[in-house]
Amino acid sequence: MAVEDTTGAASANGAAVSSTAEQVINKVSDLLVTNGFEILAAILILVIGLWLAKVVSNILRSQLEKTKIDKTLASFLFHICHSALIIFVVIAALTKVGIPTASFIAVLGAAGLAVGFALQGSLSNFAAGILIIIYRPFKVGDVVELGGKLGTIADIHIFTTTMNSPDNLRILIPNAQATSGSITNYTANGTRRVDMVFGISYGDDIKKAQQVMCNVLAADSRVLADPAPVVAVKELGESSVNFVVRPWVKTSDYWDVYFDMMQNVKLALDANDITIPFPQRDVHLIKD
Repeated sequence: MAVEDTTGAASANGAAVSSTAEQVINKVSDLLVTNGFEILAAILILVIGLWLAKVVSNILRSQLEKTKIDKTLASFLFHICHSALIIFVVIAALTKVGIPTASFIAVLGAAGLAVGFALQGSLSNFAAGILIIIYRPFKVGDVVELGGKLGTIADIHIFTTTMNSPDNLRILIPNAQATSGSITNYTANGTRRVDMVFGISYGDDIKKAQQVMCNVLAADSRVLADPAPVVAVKELGESSVNFVVRPWVKTSDYWDVYFDMMQNVKLALDANDITIPFPQRDVHLIKD
């Protein structure tokens, strides 16, 4: 009796499964008969749309590579365009088979908004990075002062800018911080003016001292003739007559010229018996 009952239950289960399978097949058949054209059209939209999305994105990337646009920005625009086209194709295919996409778009928008709030700081850095890449206030190799730091630009990323300080420290500055204040680019222009001040004694000949300094500048081939260097009396100080010496040089020669001028002007003044004074104080003792 137990064996017969088990066999009967198994037969009943098999019949139920068979009936369910037949129902599913019938529903699928009805769906294909009723909406077969829409489903086929949706599949065609999906296949052709994905292919066109790839083609259009590749055309965009090839055109961007032909321009002078930064490679980082070109890659970013390519991926944004490709992703947007894929989303558009998927929504079009779902709409074709009658699946409502309004709620899907609303959920997608809400998710994007939530992610935007969560990544607000990162998005600010991202937007600033795009602006840096587009407007190019500085490039790799430039010596700049940004975010309160001075250094040579080593790399520019979407979220951060990397600099090497004069003592070879690696500095990473968020792009939002780098663009929030003033940016001083010391190498953007081809030339720079070297500003120096030299003082001579009140007892020395001013004209002679001026000529000596002009001769030192003229002897240095790195000093540019245009704009012409300036050697002039700046002020009558407490213990010295102070000259400004301002030659123009190529940006790459700035520090070499600065250090050499400091040495060569001192040697030339000494050779011509012109004194560079230093502060002195006379103390008078009064005896009662």
